[in-house]
Amino acid sequence: MTGFRITGASAADMEMLRGWADEEGWNPGDSDRFAFAVADPGGFLVGRLDGEPVGCISAVRYGAGFGFIGFYIVRPAFRGRGYGMRLWRAGMERLDGRLVGLDGVVEQQDNYRTSGFRSAWNNIRVEGVPLGGTGPDEGGGVEIVDAATLAFELLAAYDRRFFPAPRDAFLSAWTSLPGRTALAAVRDGRIEGLGLIRPCSAAHRIGPLYAATPAVAAALLRSLSGHAPGGLVSVDVPDANGQATALCKGLGLVPTFETARMYTGPVPDFPAAELFGVTSLELG
Repeated sequence: MTGFRITGASAADMEMLRGWADEEGWNPGDSDRFAFAVADPGGFLVGRLDGEPVGCISAVRYGAGFGFIGFYIVRPAFRGRGYGMRLWRAGMERLDGRLVGLDGVVEQQDNYRTSGFRSAWNNIRVEGVPLGGTGPDEGGGVEIVDAATLAFELLAAYDRRFFPAPRDAFLSAWTSLPGRTALAAVRDGRIEGLGLIRPCSAAHRIGPLYAATPAVAAALLRSLSGHAPGGLVSVDVPDANGQATALCKGLGLVPTFETARMYTGPVPDFPAAELFGVTSLELG
């Protein structure tokens, strides 16, 4: 593989990677790359052949013991030549000694299993305009508020229930970038739900979507859809939460895409019944 080198991604590279992900049909967020960069500035790798970018992978470190693989792409004209395996090894070496997670597309899941990953659940992307409308009692009496009005440490502590390591820098950027709307469901000063919607190439994507109950999730989802053109949204729903699957079906959202959440070791402990939509297929 003379002439093939792997380097860290530049700011210009990050914009390029977004375009590659769009071509793969992943519908990345318009500004996701800015939050990704602060999560782990050295976590994005680009493979270049004689200076030409031909592939990429992200291997983002969280805390001292967790990592997440994403953005694993080789340009179609360069597949089957071993460049992807070189990128894969570089990413996994960067996360050596950590529990590693990823969201694997269907055609790659067997390859991930040979590398020691095991499926935990499937993420089903559903899309559409949620049926019905918000009413005064939807959500069982919670108040839907702008998440920016809450102390950030409260949001970070709530997010930490669903993620195996602190990710305050990422969360701060993820919830505050221009064009995004983050809403929280609050009851008696306590957070009972959190959701965020962001503009994308196609349908606006919602993630995360956390909620104490399906009613709270529905209230958040409908409120967030009001910030999308025509109300069209997509959510990556974990099938480990049967209530989330049933809710989205009842709201008229239809499946369009599927991945598997996979880990190299024990599945992190979190309240699965309260996870209605994952934050990001790229960074967990």
